[in-house]
Amino acid sequence: MRRRPRKKSRFTFLKFSVFFLVLLATCGIVLGFWYMRFLEEVVTAKFEGRVWKFPSKIYSDTFLMYPGMKLRSEELEAKLLRLGYRETDSKLQFSGDYRFSKKENLVEIYLHNFQYPLEQFKGYPVRLLLRSDTIATIKNKQSGKEIFSLELEPELVTGLYDRVWEERRLVTLDEVPPLLVRAVLAIEDERFYHHWGIDPISILRAFMANVRKGGIVQGGSTLTQQLMKNFFLGSEQTIERKVKEALMALVVEWKYSKDEILENYLNEIYLGQKGAQGIFGVWEASQFYFGKELSQLTVGEMALLAGLIKAPNRYSPYRSVKTAASRRNIVLGKMFEDGFIPRRQYERALKEVLRPREFVKVVNNAPFYVDFLRKELAENYSRQVLEAEGLKIFTSLDLQLQGLAEKALSNGLKQLEERYPHLLEAGKKDRLEGAIVVIKPQTGEIKAMVGGRDYQKSQFNRVVQARRQPGSIFKPFVYLAALIYGSEDGARRFTPASLVEDSPFTWNYEGQEWMPENYNDKYYGLVTFRHALEKSLNSATARIASEVGIKKVRDVAYRLGLQGPLPLLPSLALGAVEVTPLEMARAFSTLANGGVRTNPLAVKQVIDQRSQILEKRNVRVKKVITPQVAFMMNHMLKGVLDRGTGRGARRRGFNRPAAGKTGTTNDTRDAWFAGYTPDLLAVVWVGFDRQSELGLTGAQAALPIWTEFMKQATAGSPLTDFNPPPGIEFIDVDPLSGYRATPNCPRVVREAFFKSEALLAFCPLHPSPVAVGGTAPSGISSWPLSHTAR
Repeated sequence: MRRRPRKKSRFTFLKFSVFFLVLLATCGIVLGFWYMRFLEEVVTAKFEGRVWKFPSKIYSDTFLMYPGMKLRSEELEAKLLRLGYRETDSKLQFSGDYRFSKKENLVEIYLHNFQYPLEQFKGYPVRLLLRSDTIATIKNKQSGKEIFSLELEPELVTGLYDRVWEERRLVTLDEVPPLLVRAVLAIEDERFYHHWGIDPISILRAFMANVRKGGIVQGGSTLTQQLMKNFFLGSEQTIERKVKEALMALVVEWKYSKDEILENYLNEIYLGQKGAQGIFGVWEASQFYFGKELSQLTVGEMALLAGLIKAPNRYSPYRSVKTAASRRNIVLGKMFEDGFIPRRQYERALKEVLRPREFVKVVNNAPFYVDFLRKELAENYSRQVLEAEGLKIFTSLDLQLQGLAEKALSNGLKQLEERYPHLLEAGKKDRLEGAIVVIKPQTGEIKAMVGGRDYQKSQFNRVVQARRQPGSIFKPFVYLAALIYGSEDGARRFTPASLVEDSPFTWNYEGQEWMPENYNDKYYGLVTFRHALEKSLNSATARIASEVGIKKVRDVAYRLGLQGPLPLLPSLALGAVEVTPLEMARAFSTLANGGVRTNPLAVKQVIDQRSQILEKRNVRVKKVITPQVAFMMNHMLKGVLDRGTGRGARRRGFNRPAAGKTGTTNDTRDAWFAGYTPDLLAVVWVGFDRQSELGLTGAQAALPIWTEFMKQATAGSPLTDFNPPPGIEFIDVDPLSGYRATPNCPRVVREAFFKSEALLAFCPLHPSPVAVGGTAPSGISSWPLSHTAR
């Protein structure tokens, strides 16, 4: 007897199984559809959003060349290589070519086209004739006309990037030579225009090749799959990654055109390494390996770039020219086989000599300057903007001066340690440090900044972060206040020839006493203002400050450019206050600029990727003292170098007209020198971070560094002096009496006066029959009373 219920149960199980399979398939389809939609959203966001991050780039100022300029050929060639120029043995053909001829002592340069904010520079060939490391003439090769100045484009200093510096410049497919596109397709994906993102034929061919060789020798990934891997996935070799890569490739091919995919690929591919910079995209690779525009590439060079895609560092011509040439020839063979080039072109390309341009890494040679720039830029731009939006930041930085400043500081500190062994002993706990800042007085442009002797060991920027006592370099502000205001009671006017008593004295203030002391406790009696400043006499300077009033001294310091708190204490006159080297540089640049104060300028212009100006920082100036008073101070400070505490600069061979002031704190913890020509100013500080005793004066520690820098920095530049403005009269003065010199005066100093206050009476200490008559200045009857009144 049959059991029908059992048959029914089997039927029920079968129905349940079918239902479960249908449900599973439905879920799979739904999940698959959902996953494909998810992948589509991911791909769309990448393709239609921000595809790449573009690091912002910091550029130096342009490099000015002119006849008479000192410039060694080695320095010029190094500069050209850093700017991406390429050497050629034949005549100049393309923008970026250069040629040296040692036999003829000349260099020919085909200048780059470059865009500077508000200016477009069109490249043209020039010829420079060099004689004894000096530019003799500059000529335009096309017109034959002589040129009296020439600018090379700004140099890339560094990039602002997040973890990895991807260097690329976007190009459209139309900007890429068709033959380069064919070279890439021939070696990477010859069936690109015939598949839908994955290519079964290529996969099968790769599988057979790998089986024959017994290992992985060939891949089957399409160009689209490579792009998906680079965009979204890592390089790990897993089934999961390959499946995701294939699915994404299908999505991309379904949604975007072949040309869009190819254009993204040509901009995305990694093609080498240049120090910290990763070279991405064909345009950047063309510049890196050959220093050429894409349109200037030869067939062999295009084949080389295409061949690099598989393994850029292995096939790099910088690593092995032979290996690179072998890989290039494989690509050329594939191009010929696929009919992209005829036999004659193929054979000619095989014979091309592979000559990559000189390998030059981008090295940040101004790290303290760049850190300073970052803080300035952070006021207007977020970190995300700076690291992703490809801004171009043009600065005041002069890389030549920066290099000279770093060398002068490093060598100078080392020489100090060798000459004074106690510095090395102290340095076991507190290493000797220094800083130098260089400014162009007329504009306030910061041309160089070195915040310490070794950035790798300490990123503390002493130019802007270290507040130290300036000591004697503050004294010119006292003399300047005296020339501007006269005595506090209004009864006396002062000139550079006025006399002041240099002897011990006590300054009573607010129920307290202060007794300034001279260096080595040596006093000189009655001296002129000039002599007191040149010899940096503490007692005489303090007496002047007491007569003028410490409020007036502080007022002058603020007017010149100091910004920190300045306490109204007598010791302020001798620099007992904390300032930064940059503050002191700003103040002294006001004197150098004839009484016109400028703001320190590091960032000049910022432009975006479309070359639109986002920011232009103009030179900001303000007249704070008269040009006559500024000239009188400069004239006095020239004497510091000629006869005073700064005369060591002359002994070391710096003979240009210049003014300056040494600075030493009473506890000898800080040594300074601030000095300048009419066109260039530099401030040097030397000391210990933990304020250990230095035991050296500014003349011993800071002046030698300043001198070595300025000798090199001004070599070959036109000789200039401080020009007297209208209203100034020069009179030869006896430095002992402060009166007009007679033929019998043993020493004479030419002094600058306001015409209305010029001295008329002749020196009573050295009378001469041919120098009689005249009258003493108003209110003055006899020496020395007359001079204490002045």
